Amino acid sequence: MSIFRFPLLVWMGIGTLIISLGIRQSFGIFMMPISTHFDTGREFFSLTIALQNLLFGLFQPFVGMAADRWGPQKVIWTGAIAYALGLYLTSIALEPGWLYLTLGGLVGLGLSATSYVIILGAVARVVPAEHTAKAFGLTTAAGSFGMFAVIPGAQYMLSDFGWQTALQVFAMLCGLILAFSCFIKSKPQNNQTVSADDNQTLREALKEAFQHRGYWLIHLGFFVCGFHVMFIATHLPSYLADKGLPAATAAMALAYVGIFNIFGSYFWGVMGDKFNKRYVMSALYLTRTVVIAGFVMLPITTETAALFGGAIGFCWLGTVPLTSGLVRQIFGARYMSTLYGLVFLTHQVGSFLGAWAGGRIYDYYGSYEPIWWSTVVLAFLAALIHFPIDDKPIIRQPAMA
Repeated sequence: MSIFRFPLLVWMGIGTLIISLGIRQSFGIFMMPISTHFDTGREFFSLTIALQNLLFGLFQPFVGMAADRWGPQKVIWTGAIAYALGLYLTSIALEPGWLYLTLGGLVGLGLSATSYVIILGAVARVVPAEHTAKAFGLTTAAGSFGMFAVIPGAQYMLSDFGWQTALQVFAMLCGLILAFSCFIKSKPQNNQTVSADDNQTLREALKEAFQHRGYWLIHLGFFVCGFHVMFIATHLPSYLADKGLPAATAAMALAYVGIFNIFGSYFWGVMGDKFNKRYVMSALYLTRTVVIAGFVMLPITTETAALFGGAIGFCWLGTVPLTSGLVRQIFGARYMSTLYGLVFLTHQVGSFLGAWAGGRIYDYYGSYEPIWWSTVVLAFLAALIHFPIDDKPIIRQPAMA
């Protein structure tokens, strides 16, 4: 199936993710100006972003259930409004404590309702199972393109207009998400048959998943992914600044993460359709192990920062099409948003720890070195975790007429 034959819903989902995740991935370059404005240490901003990611995950199963029951459109509307409100209120905050509610709580809710779980759940309903990983890879790449497109613009606005104006522009961009959502309806196409899985209740689906060992191993692997991406996205700019590199270098490195992840997400998604997804996932985490270890050991220069951005970008969010594809492959599409939402909650617990621990360890030790090496160890363990997953689709008995 050519990517150009994917339904309109897929492309509207891509537009939504470009904005939602592009804004989210730019928050790392706001750490120093916001911390300076409120005269706080890095741990304060780190904790705010950590709270945002934790709530992003905590809301996820509930918005997933809402999308499975009422459809994704209303959920995305709610999320876009919360996102815009959180960004605008952050820009006019008078006290740093407000950011826990605005940048943490409201933006966390907005992200939860406008990102991968909702969009991929809708895509799973309209794309044939044999092309799921490819479609998920293409959709995941959209978030990476947003990172590439948004971060340089955010850096320009920070330099010329200040962080408050940048967040207000981001709030206005959320209006486009409302427009895109008008086309996101996830009823199966006419040529697709209704699966017997549609007779399964949510309670039965949850019980089935919780009794499946592979489901919990998927959780553990995605926890590591969350720890990696939020530690790097939040703290890489500050780490490079500590090494004496200009702010433009950090923006460039994060932009490289975004553009190389466009290719990486699609590549890993295609590999997931061609080969066993759990083995492909192990290969991805082994790649991360080598890339992060190499970055820590090499001298930190503009060139190595750019090389690291491209290399880690290639395996940045390739976990998303593979992880969501495994959930879809094992449990089917009926409760994809709910089951993947729970997995994503675990991802966000990892994100919380990655963002917060980075700031905490830096403020305590005055160095990021211990946390960098912990990411190397976690990447290697994640590669091992995926080997024993039983990824065979569950066969259910059809309901009696």
